[in-house]
Amino acid sequence: MYLSDFDIKKALKAGDIIIRDFDKDRLGTVSYDILLGNKFLISTTHATKLIDPANKHFGKLHEVSVDDGEEFILHPGVSLLGTSKDYFGSKKYLVQLHGKSSLARIGLLVHNTAGLINPGHFLNITLELCNLNRVPIVLRPGMEIGQITFCQLTSPVQTDYAEIGRYYNNDWNGFIPPNKKKAKKATKKASKK
Repeated sequence: MYLSDFDIKKALKAGDIIIRDFDKDRLGTVSYDILLGNKFLISTTHATKLIDPANKHFGKLHEVSVDDGEEFILHPGVSLLGTSKDYFGSKKYLVQLHGKSSLARIGLLVHNTAGLINPGHFLNITLELCNLNRVPIVLRPGMEIGQITFCQLTSPVQTDYAEIGRYYNNDWNGFIPPNKKKAKKATKKASKK
């Protein structure tokens, strides 16, 4: 069962959902619009022979930082990583990332497959941006890039994301499997932000 706008506000007030910085104007009937951040991680194509996930070879990457008010041009067929300005998560609800229909209509994918945020995971989400159009798309930090929904679980999770500590994002250095102590520490630190 998805939370309505009324229930999202109630959960925010109770501290069951965290959204920084919450803007009531971005709250929809069952979703919340998130904004595009300032950092992009791009394949350095001239220095990357191939990508081989099975052998953990992801090629050379470089980071591009775009100031507020500036633009980033996403060329046709290019896939890269971006991030959200919004920091969010919940220990109680499953959070799901969705694209916006207005952007999907122009060929912009916001996430290829990783749209699920487990209970106990608090983050500025990494976006998997891809231009399926035949013309470039202008991206601007601060633009509404996607929307998140909150799903009530049938029962509380036995072990939340921080406990399993499957992965946590260490900025752009990739996903590092932490030990349980590190995961708990990272989650405590994240909830205090």
